[in-house]
Amino acid sequence: MTNYPWEKSYPPGVKWELEVPRKTIHQTFEESCAQFGDRPFTDFLDKIMTFRDYKEASDKAAAGFQKLGVKPGVNVGLYLPNTPHYIIAFFGVLKAGGRVVNYSPLDAARELEFKIGDSETDILVTLDASALYPKMAAMRGKTRLKKLVVGSVADYLPWPKNWLFPIVKKKELSPWPRDDWHMSFKDLLANDGKYTSYPSNDNPWDEVAILQYTGGTTGLPKAAMLTHGCVMSAMSQGMAWTKPYTTPGTEKIVCVLPLFHIYALSGIMLGAVANGNQLILYPRPDIDMIVADLSTKKPSFLPGVPTLYTAILKHPKAQGLDLKALKICMSGGAPLPVEVQQSFEKLTGATLIEGYGLTETSPTGAICPVDKTARRVGSCGLPMPGTIIEIRDMENKDRTLPAGKDNVGEVCIIGPQVMKGYWKKPEETEQVLFSHPASNWKGLRTGDMGYMDDDGWLYLVDRSKDLIISSGYNVYPRMIEEAMYEHPAVEECIVIGIPDPYRQEAPKVFVKLKPGTSLTFDEMKKHLESRVGKHEMPVALEVRAELPKTPVGKLSKKELKEEERAKAKAKAA
Repeated sequence: MTNYPWEKSYPPGVKWELEVPRKTIHQTFEESCAQFGDRPFTDFLDKIMTFRDYKEASDKAAAGFQKLGVKPGVNVGLYLPNTPHYIIAFFGVLKAGGRVVNYSPLDAARELEFKIGDSETDILVTLDASALYPKMAAMRGKTRLKKLVVGSVADYLPWPKNWLFPIVKKKELSPWPRDDWHMSFKDLLANDGKYTSYPSNDNPWDEVAILQYTGGTTGLPKAAMLTHGCVMSAMSQGMAWTKPYTTPGTEKIVCVLPLFHIYALSGIMLGAVANGNQLILYPRPDIDMIVADLSTKKPSFLPGVPTLYTAILKHPKAQGLDLKALKICMSGGAPLPVEVQQSFEKLTGATLIEGYGLTETSPTGAICPVDKTARRVGSCGLPMPGTIIEIRDMENKDRTLPAGKDNVGEVCIIGPQVMKGYWKKPEETEQVLFSHPASNWKGLRTGDMGYMDDDGWLYLVDRSKDLIISSGYNVYPRMIEEAMYEHPAVEECIVIGIPDPYRQEAPKVFVKLKPGTSLTFDEMKKHLESRVGKHEMPVALEVRAELPKTPVGKLSKKELKEEERAKAKAKAA
């Protein structure tokens, strides 16, 4: 029996001890297809496909991949948005014995070139979309890529959309030559679906299933090696947490977050697979379509990032819709402003809970209870079932700090969902992974700073790399951002550190304002006077029409830091 302080705050019926099926990801998929065969699995722009449809298509994809040489040890790239192609190819690669390498459609050419070489990708699947195909076609001859499988956007649209799309959306499509370097997705699937099932080794859980790239704290992107066991553990943790509030085989889940990101892949797609639930797939975050579908298709789950909930709140049609079907909304990827959480819950009546995790944890770590009465303002939740979270001293990394707001340190996550390591980067792996004396699991040094209270609730203070040292004091941008969100004019906000001649470094605020509002620097200072300390007071404000975002839609500080760095360099020259 365990005795962790956070267990007493767990929802009724949820236990810390976690039972994870010792199966591969595709074994779980096969079992769900057998159980929920005629149950709709996806609604893609009104085209309904069942679990049986995906079973048959992924069998054919597996056979097609094996004809191309896919087997254990072979990595296959997926450069796809949220379409049925992704799901079919994902399970097809795993069934064939290969590993999936996820590529972001927003990657620049240099990043694509690096990832193809680094991950040893020889076969890659993409679409004939003008936003995708030309970038990957440019990799021909420059990289090791030997075969490009190209699907059509119209492949899985309902009639007459599939017939009209190539005509109406011609500018969004890209022609491609029929030669030996290319293969159509239809040709990949043009077989009887009979593929060779490779015998599992003694521990298939430890086999790497996915190479998931993450920017990390410095340098070039790194691929987290996520095993079948890592991903199955994360999926089981999410299912255990929401089990009291869900009915398998009946839920509809919005899937607008990109499947190439681990949050959507593990938490949304694979959770739906295991529970026999339906995904409403969106190839892009079309907020008009999402708001309309919330009313007409009546999903019960809406996973997202804070910017998605902000966009729904400001949508002119959202206020008058019947959104009672929504039960649980989950926010991850970035801190959820309290103001956004409260406003969204008031609009929908649903519960909006915050979670915390990383690519390296597949991505689970901590999560808030669904019960609103159990919530603690400012906390990102409790360690998930089967997970230990410790706050370690930044200087003495083996020392665990006691509970308390004054004991801020590095958040460390220990559990079965922690990655195997970074692909081909043993030194960087050694820097972040450690053995945990009280368990058989690996621990991850997250680079995030936070503290835990006496009851085991986790409070994130900031990323260690985002910490601002101002006049010798630690300034946490998130604290200022939370205060800024309390201003009625602020829609989105980012705070970063900039060089300051007196304080060495000082906070600068970037905001996107709500329509029809304004905000001056003096007005901002007056608003913050009672909310932040003198050492935390920003020295600059910049209002922008848009703030930079990552492929998942969370606010991104990287671009703004680079801009400010370039400005400082030019000024010093």
